[in-house]
Amino acid sequence: MKLLKNISMLYRVPAEGGHDEVDPIADAVVAWEGDTIRFAGPAGELPAEFADADSFDAGGRCVVPGLIDCHTHLCFGGWRGDEFAARLEGASYQDIQAAGGGINSTVNATRAASEEELADKAGNALADMARLGVTTVEAKSGYGLNRDDEIKQLEVYRRLNESQALEIVPTFLGAHLVPVEYRDRRDDYVDLLCNDIIPEIAERNLARFCDVFIEDNAFTLAEGRRILESAKSRGLGLKIHADQLSAGGGAGLAAELGAVSAEHLEYASEQDIAAMASAGTVAVSLPIASLYLREPFLPARTWIEAGARVAVATDFNPGSAPSYHLHLAMTLAAVHQRMSPNEVLRGVTTHAARAVGLHASHGSLLPGYRADLAVIDAPDINHWLYHFRPNACEATLKNGNWIAGGFRSRN
Repeated sequence: MKLLKNISMLYRVPAEGGHDEVDPIADAVVAWEGDTIRFAGPAGELPAEFADADSFDAGGRCVVPGLIDCHTHLCFGGWRGDEFAARLEGASYQDIQAAGGGINSTVNATRAASEEELADKAGNALADMARLGVTTVEAKSGYGLNRDDEIKQLEVYRRLNESQALEIVPTFLGAHLVPVEYRDRRDDYVDLLCNDIIPEIAERNLARFCDVFIEDNAFTLAEGRRILESAKSRGLGLKIHADQLSAGGGAGLAAELGAVSAEHLEYASEQDIAAMASAGTVAVSLPIASLYLREPFLPARTWIEAGARVAVATDFNPGSAPSYHLHLAMTLAAVHQRMSPNEVLRGVTTHAARAVGLHASHGSLLPGYRADLAVIDAPDINHWLYHFRPNACEATLKNGNWIAGGFRSRN
């Protein structure tokens, strides 16, 4: 049995709470056994059975559920700093992609990289994310765009799930872009995805979800529907990159097909917002991408007022969001999406857990939930998001074990 005490403010964040309900408890303790929370509440109500537990001192800091980054493109070759400079000079995302850069540039670098090189690079990022209090990461493929290199990315995720502490939720994004070699025969590439790659991925259990980028210069609504229906028929959950740069109807399709989430959504229509809210599909906001692309931020107030759950993630990728700093995404969501600190915290905990199908076990600090938490060097979450620092996370607990920072036992 383990016990974390001297917590200034504990945020339990119940899964079924309102948009701003985080269940704060002052002067709190958390007890866990193995990988499971046994008690989380006021210090004065700690059951006697935990009195002799191996204890750790939070030092008067606040404690939140382990953070969940529910949208990343973790595994990729190369970087694209030259495109960053080009965008600053006026080139659009679409201009760069049409000239052979963008996703195609990363596809070439990823295809050229070995599995070992990709695993080392992604593993270094995960170690940094753990130090930020992140305990679970959704990770997409999508930079292979052929059978062998898409499988290679998903094999990297399987390998990293076995070799490091963070939990990876793998997503197949073979429909990220039509690869150059299929540019004049799009239907053949969609056939390859539906008839060959998706069945193999499902049979080998290499991914939990299938994602499609529905956008100009990516996939049409009809193509996306076919790919997602194929994935759904083989037991994969659904996600959609939707309405990032234009209103393409992806959000409505996500609601119609019962997708667990739709991501980006800056240009989603009012009708599709209402449909997603009614369907329970999580809206995943990606404010770092909006920052780098100088595109509008997700109008979170509109989504929340419509009744939709809004998650917050980094979109970590080498082009439009080259940062895995989830704290930065949280502060941007507060400032530019007008989300309260409470709403942001839900967005990176229980709403993010729901966006990867784990809300019954992750994202909350209640008995029976996974013993994942972050100790934040701030008196409360208002101060945390207001006073942006390189890293305010003092320690990270995953599955009941300290994986970053940590405390000595104080028995």
